[in-house]
Amino acid sequence: MQPRKLFLLCVCALHLIAGCSPRKEILPTPESAVLRNISVSAYTLVLPEGGSAELQFTVSDAAYVFNYAVGTSACQVKLMLPGGREPQEFYLKDVFGSHPQGTYVAVIADAGTGTRYETQASIAIVLRDSETGAESVVKSAAINFKAEFDPAGEAGKTGLPVLFMNTADGKNITSKTDFVAGDVTIRGTETLPGLPTAKCRIRGRGNTTWTWPKKPYLIAFDEQQSVLGMPRHKRWVLLANFMDRTLMRNLVSMKVATLTSLAWTPRCVPVELVLNGVHKGSYLLIEQVRVDKDRVNISKEEGYLLELDFHYDNEFQWKERNIPFAVKYPDPDELTQPQKTYIKNYVKEVSDAIYGTDFKDPEKGYARYLDVDSFIDEWIVYEVMCNHELGNPGSVFFHKDKDGLLKAGPAWDFDWGVLSFYTSNGENGLVNGKAIWYARLFQDPAFKDRVKARFQELLPQLETIPEYMEECRALLSKSAQLNFKMWNPADDRTQNGGRIINGDENLSFDAAIDRLKKNYNTHLQVIQRSL
Repeated sequence: MQPRKLFLLCVCALHLIAGCSPRKEILPTPESAVLRNISVSAYTLVLPEGGSAELQFTVSDAAYVFNYAVGTSACQVKLMLPGGREPQEFYLKDVFGSHPQGTYVAVIADAGTGTRYETQASIAIVLRDSETGAESVVKSAAINFKAEFDPAGEAGKTGLPVLFMNTADGKNITSKTDFVAGDVTIRGTETLPGLPTAKCRIRGRGNTTWTWPKKPYLIAFDEQQSVLGMPRHKRWVLLANFMDRTLMRNLVSMKVATLTSLAWTPRCVPVELVLNGVHKGSYLLIEQVRVDKDRVNISKEEGYLLELDFHYDNEFQWKERNIPFAVKYPDPDELTQPQKTYIKNYVKEVSDAIYGTDFKDPEKGYARYLDVDSFIDEWIVYEVMCNHELGNPGSVFFHKDKDGLLKAGPAWDFDWGVLSFYTSNGENGLVNGKAIWYARLFQDPAFKDRVKARFQELLPQLETIPEYMEECRALLSKSAQLNFKMWNPADDRTQNGGRIINGDENLSFDAAIDRLKKNYNTHLQVIQRSL
């Protein structure tokens, strides 16, 4: 047997006896072996964000031996930039021998900096003169290392669409009245189409919700857009759901509303928001309440959209029997004095009929003015969800078409106190039995009978809502993990005298949903007993 082969067999035998692998054993280099060059299998290597990729390289000659124990001070293999430095965005994670002799595999990893890069570097082996200690370097040709950069970062891994919202020059959005120029791009999913970059204007929105650290926003596109499969429009809202540990109170409430005969319920889709490159968490993209053929479908010439809102912060508003009314359509700058006079007098006429001595009379009473079916269905939506805002009232909408009856709806704003039993006695009784006009309407036995019959008609569908909550749990689970690392919903206590609002703010996401389901089922039984 030749001396070289005998030596290799002896080394392998020693390793087997020691119980360790000879994978990176450094053998003496034959005196005749000289490192002439390093060749690589590819000149471009794409590195997934936070991941790694392999690159094969070959030394010539194959018998040359060097130390490739990455992570030790003796390792001779490096990644080297043209100037001689090592890169910061990616690094040499491992090297192992391959076949044939002289072939190796370098494992190169992204450093997780989250930055986009396309950088040239070489595989280098540092040679050391055993006598003088002098170093020299043999390098491969330059390799182009590229980041497989996902601008969504972690937000792109939740399974939800990602909405990228950017403002001109990265300007902050600090006002609820002044728009900032920007654009929106949406990365869709397998089932929801995305949106190419579209110019828009952006401002803040909300009342109490605007004061919290996680801000809600209004998007006004320059041109109408179909967003995530929803009908085309310019105006869209991003609800922050800051105080909602379940992230689904608005989502579930809109689902309940779609089970009824309400003319239109805002469509909505949960998304991840990335604002000026920064992930802001889980949001609900929802159609804004606007007059439009695909939204509140009333005449643009003689229709009216009314909001009942205790915040009393609209341009044209008044109180009728202490109920705050405001005109949302026509827009304030288009609302004429005759229109103001007409709608204010009309609301008074409706109110007088409701509280008049003949209020039960189908010809002289409330039925002459109200679309009773819509008022019954709206009451059921608010009651089923234990939303006391119907009686507060806040963000409650009515609308009237030309020569038509006054209709209730659409449903809107279901986060504060919904299914919590903190802001109402929903565990033991009705929440909205005495809300606004309903206090009077329920004095009519015929109205109460109609409510009871309608509730029983809807009950089989209402009983499916806990299943829908489970679907929402699965949909939002990954999003919730990221969202609640950024935001603490218990901070809502700053707007409620130091007391949390929904009562689940300090629970886990799953525990909060379990509580939501339990409260929902409990209140369905309460309604059945109370009607």
